[in-house]
Amino acid sequence: MAEQTTTAKLQTEELIADILGTIEREREREIVARRFGLFDRKETLEQIGELLGITRERVRQLEKSVVTRLKTAAEQQSLPQVEQFQADVTAYLETVGNVARVSSLTAELVEDASRIEQARVSFLSQLCPDLLVLTEDDHFYNSVAIKGNLDEKKLKAAVANVIEAIKKLGEPKSIAAIAAAADIADAKQAEALASTSKQLATLNDRWGLMKWPMVNPKNIRDKIYVILKEKGTHMHFNEIAEAIKDSDFKRKDVTTQAIHNELIKDKRFVLIGRGIYALKEWGYKKGTVSDIISEVLRDAGEPLHRDEIVKRVLKSRFVKETTILLNLQGKPQFKRVAKATYELAE
Repeated sequence: MAEQTTTAKLQTEELIADILGTIEREREREIVARRFGLFDRKETLEQIGELLGITRERVRQLEKSVVTRLKTAAEQQSLPQVEQFQADVTAYLETVGNVARVSSLTAELVEDASRIEQARVSFLSQLCPDLLVLTEDDHFYNSVAIKGNLDEKKLKAAVANVIEAIKKLGEPKSIAAIAAAADIADAKQAEALASTSKQLATLNDRWGLMKWPMVNPKNIRDKIYVILKEKGTHMHFNEIAEAIKDSDFKRKDVTTQAIHNELIKDKRFVLIGRGIYALKEWGYKKGTVSDIISEVLRDAGEPLHRDEIVKRVLKSRFVKETTILLNLQGKPQFKRVAKATYELAE
């Protein structure tokens, strides 16, 4: 595998040199190389025009003319290097659902998936007659697809269909569930389509909207929420800190103290024991043990035996029974009305 990757990298670099070599005029070679960032960062029409002493419109015209000529040559099979590149890309795309981000494609075909290598792969893909390239914008990542019977409009409509299915599901789901909701037979294709969209994100093998913390946690609080939600039960803040360190989050170098501070500030989390937190959405409410005892007695509307009080309090607080009994016997808001039986004081 390593040898194939190295070979692909060498072929990619040679392809760029060979293709630029077919452009007769040096000025046109310069424009293409700079506009597509084939050797350095991409440059604007204005920057290139200023460098070459021509207008930005003239740069645009020359760029379009050269790229059109190269595409025509590729269609007429006059660029055999492009044919081989297209075959390699197509073979990979067929294994991942017929479409992929340029970043993923480059990581597969080239040893060093740098920004320049990604620019080269994107440029070469644009010359391939059987490939469709999505330009990066506010909604899509720079991506490459097998053209087939697709055009850009159809591809974007297919991605929109996946997004709409996720919105209707209302929460992160496996790609298989999303494919079924979007009426896509192949889950791999649904995942490939989803990967091109900047509106979607994935975490722990589930996909959802970028704005959902469960798939795109933006801060420490969101990461805590994901950890608790995944666990499905209460956790000590030390456990939460360790879980974040062991997670797949992009940034996970947080201190235990920072975790504790965020747990205290966020209303989504409820302290239910010494250092132990749960999610409010699970039915937990903020308050001391005596607050919970008061709520239990108020909801009951009648005196309760201490064992029953303990039983009900333990449903919402992870504390020792003795802590509950001490609060019950030592707080003035509780009154004993019979043996081991209590009610709220007036």
